[in-house]
Amino acid sequence: MVRTASTMLELGTAAPPFSLPAAGDGGTVSLSDFEGQPLLVAFISNHCPYVKHLRSALAEFGKEYESKGLAMVAISSNDAEEYPDDSFEKMAEEKAAVGYPFPYLYDEDQSVAKAYRAACTPDFFLFDKAHKLAYRGQFDDSRPGNDQPITGGDLRAAAEQVLSGAPVPPDRQKPSIGCNIKWKDAPDYFTGQRAE
Repeated sequence: MVRTASTMLELGTAAPPFSLPAAGDGGTVSLSDFEGQPLLVAFISNHCPYVKHLRSALAEFGKEYESKGLAMVAISSNDAEEYPDDSFEKMAEEKAAVGYPFPYLYDEDQSVAKAYRAACTPDFFLFDKAHKLAYRGQFDDSRPGNDQPITGGDLRAAAEQVLSGAPVPPDRQKPSIGCNIKWKDAPDYFTGQRAE
C-alpha cells in the first residue's frame, strides 16, 4: 500500500464526463444525469483501509446530503484483475452491505480516474451546480489509527458552501490521504511517492 495524497486538481475545472455501469443497480450512470445539480464524485474502493475507516460515515453523509439537494456518485477504478476484492461483483456486495444510497460505478479502463486526476481512495471532488470544481480533498482529519473522530467536517463545510451558492474558502482545501489507485498503467501525475 502506498500512502498517497490528492493531486488537488485546479479549482473551477469542469467535471470531466463519464458514463459508467452501476454495481448492484444495473444500468449506466452519466454525468449528464445530474445536469443543474451540485455533484460529489468520490473515488473509493472496497478493500482500502482508509475507505473502510469511513465507509459507514460516507453512507450517512450521502443520505443526509441527498435530502439537501446534493447528488453523489462513488467510482472504483482499481485494477480488479490484480485486486479481485474490487471486482464489479464485489462492489455490488459492498454497496448492499454498507448501505451506500448513491450509485457505485465501475471505471474498468481507469479513463475516468485519469480524467479527474484522481490519485487515492478516498478522493473527493465536489462540483457546483454548473459542474465547476469547488472543493477537492479530504472527508476530515480522521485516518485509521490516529484517534481523530470521523465527522466529515471538511466535506460537510464545503457541501454547505456549494449548496448555498458560495465559494469554498481556499484555506478549507486539504488533500485527502489514502491508498493509491491500483493502476494498470499509471498516469504521469502519479509518482508513487509516499505522502507526508
